[in-house]
Amino acid sequence: MRITMIGGGYVGLVSGACFASLGADVTVIEADPNRIDALRKGILPIFEPGLDDLAAAHHAAGRLRFVDNISAVAGADIVFLAVGTPTRRGDGHADLSFIFDAASQLAPCLSGPTVLVTKSTVPVGTGRRLMALMAERRPDLAIAIASNPEFLREGNAIKDFMQPERIVIGTESPTAARLLAALYAPLTRAGAPLVHTGLETAELIKYAANSFLAMKISFINEMADLCEKLSANVDDLVTGLGLDSRIGPRFLQPGPGFGGSCFPKDTQALVRIAQDAGAPTRLVETVVAVNDARKAAMASRIIAACGGSVRGRRIAILGLTFKPGTDDIRDSPALGIIHRLVDEGAHITAHDPMGMNHARFHLPARTQLCETAEMALREADATVIVTEWPEFAALDPQVMRGLMRGKTVIDLRNILSAQALCTAGLDYLAIGHAPARALREPPLRACAS
Repeated sequence: MRITMIGGGYVGLVSGACFASLGADVTVIEADPNRIDALRKGILPIFEPGLDDLAAAHHAAGRLRFVDNISAVAGADIVFLAVGTPTRRGDGHADLSFIFDAASQLAPCLSGPTVLVTKSTVPVGTGRRLMALMAERRPDLAIAIASNPEFLREGNAIKDFMQPERIVIGTESPTAARLLAALYAPLTRAGAPLVHTGLETAELIKYAANSFLAMKISFINEMADLCEKLSANVDDLVTGLGLDSRIGPRFLQPGPGFGGSCFPKDTQALVRIAQDAGAPTRLVETVVAVNDARKAAMASRIIAACGGSVRGRRIAILGLTFKPGTDDIRDSPALGIIHRLVDEGAHITAHDPMGMNHARFHLPARTQLCETAEMALREADATVIVTEWPEFAALDPQVMRGLMRGKTVIDLRNILSAQALCTAGLDYLAIGHAPARALREPPLRACAS
């Protein structure tokens, strides 16, 4: 089957490489000249575990090609739209300009009956608009429209694609349903559930799923704050909640608020979709407000832990990406935290295993990016864990104490051991717990970075 993927970003590259591994002949169209040049050289613009090797193998085998000419859609059985749909400035709606620009450009290039599929997350009604556009631009062709939302977690995307919890196909066209079912047949034969819906339902499913998960995160963050006020333990609370099969433990990890490329924009978009439809989603509106307030409050938490002022203080920030396993810094809580601390007079030393190249363009001048976590810790008055990278969880508390000038550790992901840090002479503050003070004060020792 001949597949064309318009967009060489995260969704387009992961989906294109995985479709090639299912036996499809895949062409990825990318308009950015720098990006397409890198792709042809085997350099991917994103970090996703395993994607480099997967893309390289299928590119070498001739099943995955990268081009910059929209005319490559000619002869495709299925064309996927996998371009960005960021939040539109000013109103929270999804910006669909890239979707409709791509559709307008590809329409005159189609050479026969085609299935046009939105892989990007798009508001309800987008498929209908595309249907009208294609009917206007190419009345001579049978162009079927479908919605096939992606459910890829950054850092786990290949597994999510190849072992999906569900595949959603929304269309009114029997042809589109048949071709997409055939494309996904290797996965459905292995047991992946296939959900057939109408266009509008498929478009809504992705927004509803992300908003529900975001709601779980905001809920447990509020419970963590309540735990701190009532001397309860949020970890035990999570265990007690998560063992209920109706709730489950996933997305019940307290932290500094959700970020990334999906949850912030999708919750905002669903709020606008619902308002426009006359059926406001009050729960999702509250989730957006709670999360915004959560991220803003994290810097205040750090300032309070430092005695009420960080002016002239050296603060080590460990973690810049919104989650581990990715280089994505979009809407990362770390960015707002760093800007606020710098505004309050702090000097920041920061490290992230994958996100520093992207982050450097979004950080204030008084931020020093360090090659290792140990370098960031050196002479720090306080250390803040913002992203739960495994290497941060593995830091030796004795080494941390030897490197730091102060002894305050603020763990916004609850990945460190309170007992180990306190034994090493550090004061430990986690989410949803009472502060844990140093048990003893060992002599400082020099540690190599």
